[in-house]
Amino acid sequence: MAVVGFGMITPMNAPHPPAGATAHGAPLARGFRYAWRLPMLAWHLLVDLPLVLLAITVMGGRTDSDGRRLDHRLIRSWSAGLMRVFGFRMRQFGTPLAGGVMFVANHVSWIDIVALHSQRMMGLVAKREIQGWPLIGWMAGRAETIFHARGSTESLGGVLHEMLARLRNGRAVGVFPEGGTRGGGEIGPFHARIFLASVEAGVPVQPVALRYGEGGDAQRVVAFAKGEHFLGNFVRLLGEPGRIAEVHFLEPIAPGQAEGRRRIAELARERIVTAMTR
Repeated sequence: MAVVGFGMITPMNAPHPPAGATAHGAPLARGFRYAWRLPMLAWHLLVDLPLVLLAITVMGGRTDSDGRRLDHRLIRSWSAGLMRVFGFRMRQFGTPLAGGVMFVANHVSWIDIVALHSQRMMGLVAKREIQGWPLIGWMAGRAETIFHARGSTESLGGVLHEMLARLRNGRAVGVFPEGGTRGGGEIGPFHARIFLASVEAGVPVQPVALRYGEGGDAQRVVAFAKGEHFLGNFVRLLGEPGRIAEVHFLEPIAPGQAEGRRRIAELARERIVTAMTR
């Protein structure tokens, strides 16, 4: 399957900016943004986070009058707050399915995890290295993340087993089927094996398109620059101008609608690519 780029990021006759580049990176403006966002981040981590964790511990698995878990609502609220700290204004399109469902999304940066959790609680499959990332790794564990050691067949088997158990129990899981980030300007092939859990559990797959900036024009800015690691990306994004972050919950693929995991993977990818280039 070919890698597909997005013509909508820049005009067809204009060169793409390098990954991580920004036209709004003037040192003075960036300094002002750090000056007011760093205190916001400190408050969100040192005050809001302990309060959320205390509330989660107290309420356990209690639900509201609509049957929604209160601890999941708190995690969504805290994640939405973290997106605001980084200057993102969230926009949701479409409706996420309830119950046992497998969400699949394009992968741009670590911020994808926070963006998804701000809209719908799901146990995301993420690379095991994230466990060691400051703050994000710890929060990911609290948010029911399923950690996977890339390249390990044994690890993948355990991930699929855990996904299947959760889906059969009516819980949502989320995956990035590309298997990694790609600089923000393209969507790579979707690995079909990860869709086995949805086939075995007989649950729908809902594709999710993540777009940063107006019409997705900041995908390359949000993405990891070449050679950039988590901490560098984290600090750089904290100083970026405010932007829109769009989460598009697309038409789901019902059980039996597509024959086999490979066709489900292809169809999910097609819908995300269409949403990205719209």
